[in-house]
Amino acid sequence: MKRTLIRSKYILAAAVVAGGLFFHSCSKSFLERAPQGTLTGADVSTKDGISALLIGAYAALDGQQQDVAAIGTGGPWEAAPSNWIYGSVAGGDAHKGSDATDQPPISLIATGQFDPSNGFFNTKWKVLFEGVVRVNIILSLLPDVKDMTEAELTQVEAECRFLRGHYYFELKKMFGKVPWVDETHIGDYKQPNNVDIWPKIEEDFQFAYDNLPVIQSQVGRANKWAGASYLAKTYVYEKKWPEAKALFDVITKDGATSKGEKYALTARFEDNFDSEKKNNTESVFAIQMSANNGTGQISNGNQGEMLNFPYNSPFGCCGFYQPTQELVNSYRTDVNGLPFLDTYNDNAVKSDMKILSTDPFTPDAGNLDPRLDWTVGRRGVPYLDWGNHPGRSWVRDQNYAGPYAPKKNVYWQYNQDKYKDANSWAPGSAINIVLIRYADVLLLAAETEAELGNLEAAQTYVNIVRTRAANPQTLVYKYIDDTKPMGGFSTTPAAKYVVANYAAGAFTGMGKDNALKAIRFERKLELAMEGHRFFDIVRWGTASAELTRFFAYESKITTDLNGGKFTVGRNEHYPIPQRQIDLSFKGGAKTLDQNEGY
Repeated sequence: MKRTLIRSKYILAAAVVAGGLFFHSCSKSFLERAPQGTLTGADVSTKDGISALLIGAYAALDGQQQDVAAIGTGGPWEAAPSNWIYGSVAGGDAHKGSDATDQPPISLIATGQFDPSNGFFNTKWKVLFEGVVRVNIILSLLPDVKDMTEAELTQVEAECRFLRGHYYFELKKMFGKVPWVDETHIGDYKQPNNVDIWPKIEEDFQFAYDNLPVIQSQVGRANKWAGASYLAKTYVYEKKWPEAKALFDVITKDGATSKGEKYALTARFEDNFDSEKKNNTESVFAIQMSANNGTGQISNGNQGEMLNFPYNSPFGCCGFYQPTQELVNSYRTDVNGLPFLDTYNDNAVKSDMKILSTDPFTPDAGNLDPRLDWTVGRRGVPYLDWGNHPGRSWVRDQNYAGPYAPKKNVYWQYNQDKYKDANSWAPGSAINIVLIRYADVLLLAAETEAELGNLEAAQTYVNIVRTRAANPQTLVYKYIDDTKPMGGFSTTPAAKYVVANYAAGAFTGMGKDNALKAIRFERKLELAMEGHRFFDIVRWGTASAELTRFFAYESKITTDLNGGKFTVGRNEHYPIPQRQIDLSFKGGAKTLDQNEGY
């Protein structure tokens, strides 16, 4: 499927003639004009035309629309669909990384000092609305298609509305006050942003759930259960707990992938981040990535992650996205294999901060959750199959951003010939961006049950996730021979991994508030470095407390977070890009209002 998606991205600009919402440096948006040589609506109102446009709507998921020159986006990382900047860096999972002079707009986001002029927000806004526009164009053309059955038309509409639901879900959680534009607004996209769009997002996902098939003919297309999962997640964001529970009950019982395989956690945690193992039973909906696809570029090969590899390493570039010490400490476990929910920073995990790679170092010997070493690269521990992480020599500036490296986005050595893409100055890979994985679903279900007072059911969901973490297959093992990492792994764990389930009745005994604390902490451990953290702590209402504590702790270790703060009543949402407000005028008045506090 991916090869078709790539091809379609290049024909789309010539195929559409309707209006667009994303705005550019000139007074009109790209799709408000009809370029010479464009096709008419009649030219694409056919089964083949609609199919091509639908693939283009899926292709917009990766946020890499630089091939449409008029969109005028910034660097590929500015709209990375993983939300590594807006979710993980802003939420305390990771430092920006690199050094102080590199990509300073990210530093402002990391420290909560952003404003509407930050161009990163404008890029993210534009590429998400590019997806909305592509979907709306298709929906506007469907009534004129004569060579498709009603069932085929309904499925296309359902896929389109799933995609539009996704694009708007992203916009809503990022920017809060977002204008709703659909196929009825073509030619008049300057709509106000003073109405809550959650009900519209619900409607799109509900239609997708009701009308998508379970099994799809091509990997990467949304199915019925992806629609259900996204709808349930929407209910969670709205705190509609009874509605969310009703869906989670069905999803966890009957939910299945688009290949018809029942949802289940993979036996090995790390299989979710290996190109060889992607589209597995844990993948609810993923953006399909490919490498070496004949395009001569990496736009379909995780281009948004191209900066996020250890510096001065086999990967070449660029030293960004370094996990924080605070995140690393979160994986400390007690004698019973349980996390320290409140005091994890009191027993920090040993690091090689300020120690040269040529100097001796022994890694931490205390109890740890093994998910740490599939999430964070740390000295003396196998870095996938690339050898033990050497420490400081792979870090651009330890004083600035700490001693650690990202791991979930990094490709393995054993299959790099197939899944690494070197068609750029920084590497790409075929590792999918999994927007929703089943572990996420289970923990959202746990949260829902706890909010409703069903603590035993909530604990059951959490323990499913922790059972996988304790599985011996999930542990990181030392190499048979440290000098030959491709020679295989031994049976000796790389650290003292101690992780266990919560004992029967534990959540009931600790009460609702502490059970919710445990569930939220489990999300931190399981989903770290996957772009969720900032949005989670904002919707929980804990962002101010969490980030204030984070800045106080982490800024004593590195220099990059000086002045970091979370301003209540402002930082819960990112600002509407000033450029979009400036270009939103209609009849002499602006149609877009700024969020509070900016």
